[in-house]
Order: sequence, then structure tokens, then C-alpha cells
Amino acid sequence: MAPSKDKVERAKRYLKTGGVFREDSDDELGIVDHPWQWIYTNDDKSSPHGTVKELTTRDVTPRKRRFSEATGSKNIIGARMGSFECKVGDTVLLKAEGQEAWVGIICDLFDDEEEDEKAAKFMWFSTHKEVRNKLKKRTDYLENELYISPSWDDNPLTTINGKATVLSPAAFAARYPNGKIPRNSRDHGKVFICKRGCNTRTATYTDEFVWENIYKGEQDIPSLIELVQGQTKATRKRSKADKAELDDFLEAENEDQEGIPSTPKKRRKASEAVTPKSRKGVTTPHKFLTPTHKRIVVKKALEFTPLGTRTLSPNALSSPFQVARSQLHVSSVPASLPCREEEFATVYSHLEAAITEGSGSCIYISGTPGTGKTATVREVVAQLNASVQAEELDDFIFVEINGMKITDPHQSYSLLWEALRGDRVSPSHALELLEREFSTPSPRRVPCVVLMDELDQLVTKNQSVMYNFFNWPGLRHSRLIVLAVANTMDLPERTLSNKISSRLGLTRITFPGYTHDQLISIIKSRLQNVPGNIVHPDAIQFASRKVAAVSGDARRALDICRRAVEIAEAEALAKERDTEAPDTPSKTGRGSKTGLKSKGDLARDKQGIVTIATIRQAINEATSSPLQQYLRALPLASKLFLAALLARIRRTGLGEALLGDVLDEGKQLGLMSQLTPIHDYLLGQDNQIQASTDGVDTVKGVSGALKRGARAAGKAEGKAARVQAMGVAAMELMEAGIIGMEARRGERVGRVRLGVGDEEVRLALRDDEEVRGLGFAA
Repeated sequence: MAPSKDKVERAKRYLKTGGVFREDSDDELGIVDHPWQWIYTNDDKSSPHGTVKELTTRDVTPRKRRFSEATGSKNIIGARMGSFECKVGDTVLLKAEGQEAWVGIICDLFDDEEEDEKAAKFMWFSTHKEVRNKLKKRTDYLENELYISPSWDDNPLTTINGKATVLSPAAFAARYPNGKIPRNSRDHGKVFICKRGCNTRTATYTDEFVWENIYKGEQDIPSLIELVQGQTKATRKRSKADKAELDDFLEAENEDQEGIPSTPKKRRKASEAVTPKSRKGVTTPHKFLTPTHKRIVVKKALEFTPLGTRTLSPNALSSPFQVARSQLHVSSVPASLPCREEEFATVYSHLEAAITEGSGSCIYISGTPGTGKTATVREVVAQLNASVQAEELDDFIFVEINGMKITDPHQSYSLLWEALRGDRVSPSHALELLEREFSTPSPRRVPCVVLMDELDQLVTKNQSVMYNFFNWPGLRHSRLIVLAVANTMDLPERTLSNKISSRLGLTRITFPGYTHDQLISIIKSRLQNVPGNIVHPDAIQFASRKVAAVSGDARRALDICRRAVEIAEAEALAKERDTEAPDTPSKTGRGSKTGLKSKGDLARDKQGIVTIATIRQAINEATSSPLQQYLRALPLASKLFLAALLARIRRTGLGEALLGDVLDEGKQLGLMSQLTPIHDYLLGQDNQIQASTDGVDTVKGVSGALKRGARAAGKAEGKAARVQAMGVAAMELMEAGIIGMEARRGERVGRVRLGVGDEEVRLALRDDEEVRGLGFAA
């Protein structure tokens, strides 16, 4: 099968293949699974195990012990299972998927206290299928040739499937003159050729050697390791041209912003993780530059057929307003992530270390909405993917699971299995396959990075989904890295049980809300390439301070600025239509040719600029609900009625009041207020009192009382006995659902209560000049 060009497809192939083919199984170990037993020796001084352990078990943690407590100082030199024996330095076969097996040299034997099992450290042989760089891959490999590789892994002894034999080409030809092992021989599938060492990730080979000369047994393990590591490269070294290109990604210091706190910028070394800033004209692939359309290579996930969308190219945006609206949109992918350098470096270092070491890990990322959590993680994955393309990092698989995009949390099992193998199965079946996958040893398993966004949406009643995803990274062979993203810092302790929160470990990263200086930097970076100064710097600062004082949400700040640009564009278009008529020639017009501008020209120069007033209007639209907009549009009598009802509720402490008491309260508020409209129109004598009471004829009891009260007020002199039009106001508010009014035979005994929250009413009318001083600001 021809090699696939897709990185994930290559990773899938590495996951499935790479071992040697085996037609039989357990032919040396027998069909009965006897318990494994250690083989000891009492002669510690004569045994070279101490030196071997020092060079070959560099990452054996303290939980693994070479000596047995029950046997004192006896050293482990081998293991026995029934009649089968293997010792340190032997070449053995290990079980793999299907009819494949891995070939490795036993470098150390130890007790794994954490897993409570007997285990061994193996130095692996690789096949030509595992060389990842097809351009540097040698093509002169033999049919059964293996490469000794500088890679190690720990596996339990239960995975051993028999012994293997490694020979040089000359020794193999002498043993098998026809070049093939007979199929009926017990050595069929167990004898291999090795004449080179190879680092499969960098595709670097050692010089050709004679296997019998460099390796005879356990005592040659240190020299073999030194040979393979010395003649192969673990990573590709950067060229001078690559190092010079790093200066292109450093932003110049802005001398005009002295005194304004900002994210420190400094020259970084090539090994440091920084958020890149793309530069037009740079086409060379680089670790710090990933094309926007190739940021993250992910296997196509389960999804519905998307709706047809239209993409506008930047050349189609002719107006500066259109360019600004496009750049300020929250879905626009920026060239860099300002003000998140520290968080980026932290996430990058943890992920890179986990992928390089081939270990599982779980990282909990928390922060309020709009603080750049998901965007930072995606940018980190994009840079790691660029390192893979540059052969500086091992391959890995990335899959994103968003709790808001799946209907059932258990579907996350299907998404993860599809990313690993490309097969779509049911959630229950996927759970069984994943359990088997992460529990089975495999030295060639590709690390998998899982981004679990909107973590609180994946919580189930028994919390099984959370438990499995946080438990799998702790398994020895899983190589699963989980990035859990949530909006609350204490979600594990508040929602999850102790057995789940304890598996999150100590790796927790908190994204604080943006400060106003950081929001200013973010907005200015979005508007950097917008032609014309259509957004005033004071307007940017005003919007940033408003948002930073509440939440520090960058998305809210961008939405407010984008709406302000829309308002300014609408005003500019309206003024342009008003000035389309040709100007009448005048002395002023002729004088403008000398460089002087008329008043009309000056007004047109100011139009279309986003000012503080424009930002304030956009904030009011963003923070006000339709209910508040309706309350602001009420007539004066209705606003006075609401003020009287709120005052009565506050005075009595009850949630309802009698209608008569509310009318009396309204009269007192009107008399004490200094508002001229209330004194002239609502409290003054009027010959149209009868008309003001016609709107309540449909209510039994209330209408007659209001009419009689209005006629009595008409006979009085000076101020009216009651506030006019309050009956109509009460009926309109009741029909709109703002208040609830009880219909009684007598007017004053009917009860009134608010149908909406009192905070909504105060928030809508506290800045209303028409009813200033009536208690809405209290």
C-alpha cells in the first residue's frame, strides 16, 4: 500500500504496524500460563548488572526495584515461566496486535510496585516500515533486516512471546545458504539480520557493522547504547538560516507607549515556545509559523452536513469599516496571541515534555470565558505540529471534544476511537475498545492529545466519562494526554468526586481575566492593518476599561468595538446620502480652493469615527435587554406609576400593594419632585380629564371609580386631586405584563404587584432624565 501523505494517516499506520510477522504464538512458553518467577544470584560483585542498570534504566522511577525484599541482597538476573527462561541481555519477542511481534533486548528486570507485577526494560529493534522520513529512508534493506534503535520501554513479563536470534548477513548466509528459513523450522520468524542502527524519527543511520563483533551478551549493552546514540541524531539541528528567521517574529518596541504597562517582549532562543506573528512573504515552513488553513491536522470527526457558507476574500472588502468589522469578529483567526505568552509557554512545555517522554498526562486549564484558553491550546498544538513536520518532535494525534457540540457525553468515546483508528462505532463499543487499547503494551504507540473543551458539559450522573478520560493517562502504555478546559477553577472539587479530582494531578493552569491594558493591546493588534483611523484611541481605552472592570472578556470587548464600527458606518452612510445634492456655488466654496474648509467639509471630516459616545451606545445595546428598552419608551405616567409602586414596596417590605396606596404614593412623589412635566401635565387642572379615563372602561369596578375620581378632580382648583392618566398607565402596564393587578369592585382595595424584577426596572430608568429624582437610582 502506498504511504499516505496525511500525518494522521501515517500515525495510524505506525500504530498498527511496525512489528515482525509471526504465524505461531506461545510455542516456547506453552499453552499454560504459569506465574513468572525471578532467577537470582548471590554474587553481586562479579555481576556487571550495576553498570548495565546505570546506562539502560535512566528513566526507571523509584517505584521499581531491582532487588527483592524477601531475598535480601540477591540480584535479579533472569526470569522463569514454567520451562521457559530468559535473562538480562537476551533478545526476545513481545506480543503485539494480531500476528505481529516486537523484538527487543532485555536490559533490566525489576519489580513494578505500582502495578504489582514483574516487568523488564527493553531496547527495541525497528523495521524499515517505522522510518518516518521517506526522503532519507534507505532502500537497500533486506527482507528480514532489523535496525537497533535508541529507544526503551517498560513492559510486563507477560508480554514476552519467546526468544529471537539476531545475526549479521554473513552469519545468516552461513546458517541458511539459500537465504530463507524453512517454514517447518522452529526458527521460522525468529531469526533476523542486523547490520545498522537507526533513529526512526530522524532517519539517521549508523555505520555498517558486524553484529557478532559489537554484541555478544549482557556485558556489551553499554557499548551498544553508546554506539547507537553517538552515530544517530535525536533531533534535527537548526541551520543558521532558521535561527536568523527568528528575528522576523519579534515585534518591535513601540516607543510611543512608554509608561503603559504591557506584556514584556524580549528576544527568545530557538528552543523557547512563543506565540508567532506571521509575516507576509515568508513561505519557508518554520516551527513558529503555521499556515492558518493548516493549523491543526485532525481526522474528520462525526458531524452533520454543514450548511453552505460564503467566504469573502480580503480583496473584496473595499471599505475600511468592512475590514475593521472582519478583523474585530471573534471568529477571525489572529496572526498572534498577544498577552498570553506565559500561559502559552507553560502549556507548550508540558505538552512537549509529555509527547517526547511518551508518557500520559492530564492538565486542567481554567479561566473565565473569553480569556483565550481554547485559542492558546490550539496555537500550541499548531506549533507542535510544525515541529513534527520539521522532524523535531515525535508524531502525535490531536482530537478536540467540545461538550457543547455533542448531545451525549458518552459520544466522546466514539470521537476518540475514530481519531485513533478511523472507525465509527457506538459509544459502548468504543469504550471497550479504548479500555483494551490503553491496557495493551505497544512500544510504537503514537501519543494522542485530547482537548476536552467545555468540561462542565461532559459531567454525567455517575461521572464515568470524566473518570475514564482522567484515569487512562495514568496507565503505563496509554500515552494519552488530556487537556481539560473549564470556566471555573474549582470545578473538580465542586462537581467531581474525590477519585476523579485526584487524577487531575498537580498540573493546573489558570488564565486570569484580561486587564484594560491587555485589552487595548488586543484591539489595537486587530486594527493594525485597517486603513484610516476610524477608531479613536480614547474609544478603545474606554471600551477596554469598561469590559476589564466587569469580566476581562476579550470577546465582549471585540463585540462592543465591532458594533461601534457598525454604528459609525451607518452614520457615515446616512450623512453621505444627506450631502449627495450638489452644493450651490458661493464665495465660500470658491475660497475653499485655497486650502480653507467650509463648515460642511469639517463636519464630513468628523463623520464615521468611532468615539467614546459611539462605544457608550454600543455598550448600552449590548447590556440592555428588550424589556429595558420597552421600559425606557414608556410614557411619563407609566414611569411615575412604577416609581410609586417601587416606593410602596420598599416602604412596606411586601411584594404587593393596594392600588389606592400606589395612587397616593404617586401623588406625593409628583408633588415633591421638581420635574416640570409632572407638575404641568399630570398634576395640573385639565379640561380633558374625561378623555384620560376612557382607557379603563373595560375593567369592572376600577373604571367607575377612576371616572368618579377624575370628575371630582375636575371640580377642584389648582392641583388635581390625583395624578391624571394613572388609570390608563396601570392598564397598559398590566396588558404588557409589567405588573399584575387584581380586579375588585372597589378601586382602592385592588392589589398590584410587579411582574418583572425590580432590578430590571431600576436598571432601565435610573439614568432617565424624565424621571430623575423619583427613586429609581436607589
